[in-house]
Amino acid sequence: MSKIRLLPDQVSNQIAAGEVVERPASVAKELVENAIDARATRIVIDVESGGRRLLKVSDDGEGMVRDDALLAFERHATSKISTAEDLNSIATLGFRGEALASIASVARVELISKTEDAAAATRVVIEGGRMRDVKDAAHSRGTTISVRDLFFNVPARRKFLRSEATETFHLTNLVTHYALAHPEIAFGLTNNGREVLRVASAKDLRERAYQIFGSEFLDNLLEVSGGHKHVALVSGYVSAPRDRRTSRDAQYLFVNGRFVRDQLIGRALSEGYRSILPHGVYPAALLFIETPLEEVDVNVHPAKTEVRFRRVAAVADAVREAVRSALAGAGYMRTDVIEPSMAPHAQRESDDSVAAMSAAATDYSPVSTPTGSAASSAAAVGEHRAPFEPARQSRIEFASPPIQDEESFAGERPEPDLVALESDTARDFDAITRRALSAERDSVESPSEVNDIACKAESFMVETASAPEGITKSVSLPPVASVDKFAREVTVEELSSNIRPLGQLDESFIIATDDEGLLLIDQHVAHERILFDKYRALEASRLAESQSLLIPETFDLTPAQAAAFDFVAPELECYGFELMRLSGRTVAIKATPADLPASEARNMLAEILETVDAEKKGSAR
Repeated sequence: MSKIRLLPDQVSNQIAAGEVVERPASVAKELVENAIDARATRIVIDVESGGRRLLKVSDDGEGMVRDDALLAFERHATSKISTAEDLNSIATLGFRGEALASIASVARVELISKTEDAAAATRVVIEGGRMRDVKDAAHSRGTTISVRDLFFNVPARRKFLRSEATETFHLTNLVTHYALAHPEIAFGLTNNGREVLRVASAKDLRERAYQIFGSEFLDNLLEVSGGHKHVALVSGYVSAPRDRRTSRDAQYLFVNGRFVRDQLIGRALSEGYRSILPHGVYPAALLFIETPLEEVDVNVHPAKTEVRFRRVAAVADAVREAVRSALAGAGYMRTDVIEPSMAPHAQRESDDSVAAMSAAATDYSPVSTPTGSAASSAAAVGEHRAPFEPARQSRIEFASPPIQDEESFAGERPEPDLVALESDTARDFDAITRRALSAERDSVESPSEVNDIACKAESFMVETASAPEGITKSVSLPPVASVDKFAREVTVEELSSNIRPLGQLDESFIIATDDEGLLLIDQHVAHERILFDKYRALEASRLAESQSLLIPETFDLTPAQAAAFDFVAPELECYGFELMRLSGRTVAIKATPADLPASEARNMLAEILETVDAEKKGSAR
């Protein structure tokens, strides 16, 4: 007897729903994408209980005739593609033809849709994948889809839904992404009748950013523009280095108008800020990457938030250089310092891709071209480098002896155990080293930048040593002890009672001694640890002290912050905050922790709300 059988359509649709429909935000994503593909100019999302009870999406798009409205609920029915070749150049947000069938199999769905020239709208009702009713209805042009009682027939899935606040948080984050991707569309989001987000159509991304995040966020933005049309055009905004965040939550990344979660782009963005932002601190970003449709595969996962680039390293370099150009244009970075490529951190293209890029070199212009002395330095260093060869990783640590000033450095004799270079090469290296030291000496802001200077010198020596011509002997740097050799555990109690401060470096590091030797202390990290231990003690005792403000300070929250505020407000009160939710997304700060300066209360509250882990909070409830 045969053991293999075909599954009923309803069962197969529920299995597909497991990949497509994870939570109410997943449903909203599919319906909003359909509305955008239908050329809607206004999209409104109304939810109840965070989408568990009701999620309704209304748009003023093209609408559907009756036959299309019925066929839309069939699996693999779509108007977006028709042949396998269409998968190589997908321009729409939706294309799989699975969303409505999957949603209808695990919820009670009502669809009402009307085209411009239709006499009446069509109303379709489906419950658990079974058609219940089809009839005419009254409706303006466009489509309204109501999804009720999500997972009503799959109790195992329903119990995995999080709290209302968590699901609203995810919905808010989703709508924020699409509102940024499409400034020309007006968006609205309500939960239980309360407005969460409402923005009118905007003329450009900058106006849309102001609508969502406010003027303070806008004032810290730097415009980004770069790349190449045959690989990746990069545009949008990044934050100035002074606007620092402890998470990547404020990074909004888009590829061909589709919001994505891509580690490659995130790493390239961080690489653009290398030596400017310390470890563990991230910039805000609204980055749009436009690539030829055939250069990116969006059919990687049913959720369609992952993409795969054909020229991975080229896209990463385009993002990194566009960001660095924006920072340099605003005066935050020197343009005459040579930086290593992102390529070692990215997946390498196939030999065919590299060959194709090399052949198209005359049509590939960099984001920014060094001029003057920088150009000559770049030529000197890159003279013997093969195309697309990754830069070598430096082994120099911050524990190396401090770099001397220019005059003493230039006057030193080579170590006896080193072999001298030929005169021309030595002069080139000496000139480049002096320029790098002179350029960096006045702008070094952290120990990592000292490493950067050493890396440039070492990189030149390594590459020159391996050059095929013009050099007779190789040269190497003397071995340097690792910083790990000198690292040791120091407790907070020892910091407060057993050290003797000697001075401060760059307003960031304390130089001190104790009975065992010299200490270099990151004062910001030490301060954070002291505060952390203090607040942990306050949390345990529930005895936090507050200071009342003479005049309460109002604070306009972003949509995501407003969603996070609802489920962290009780905990904030335990730490000494006294907050009052006013109308809309406005909060009044009436009291702050006793040891927190009132001037820093707003920034502290914003940072707390931005770093809230919605999943953890939802699980805790």
